[in-house]
Amino acid sequence: MESPSALLLCLLVLAVTEGQGQETAIPGCHLHPFNVTVRSDRQGTCQGSHVAQACVGHCESSAFPSRYSVLVASGYRHNITSVSQCCTISSLKKVKVWLQCVGNRRGELEIFTARACQCDMCRLSRY
Repeated sequence: MESPSALLLCLLVLAVTEGQGQETAIPGCHLHPFNVTVRSDRQGTCQGSHVAQACVGHCESSAFPSRYSVLVASGYRHNITSVSQCCTISSLKKVKVWLQCVGNRRGELEIFTARACQCDMCRLSRY
């Protein structure tokens, strides 16, 4: 039989690894930086780079049998009800991108980046 300290160590390792797996399963929607390269035209007459923010992560969703009232109202076609949320941009901000142009000229351009994220109703939209 193994010693009590070896058994305790095994249980401790199991508890720590279990906690790590659960941590990644917690719903969350967070800002995530990514590099953007902006060009003034297809030839790249002026271009510049900036770190912008996107919203990435996962939110909760569920599906369950519909209530009887929903079944009746839908003519028994809506037998499963699903509820879900998507990781979305909740607010934007403008940032300036400095452009380096041909002939040592400089320019600037404003682009939008995410300021905050949240789990919200899923919808098709363009920002």
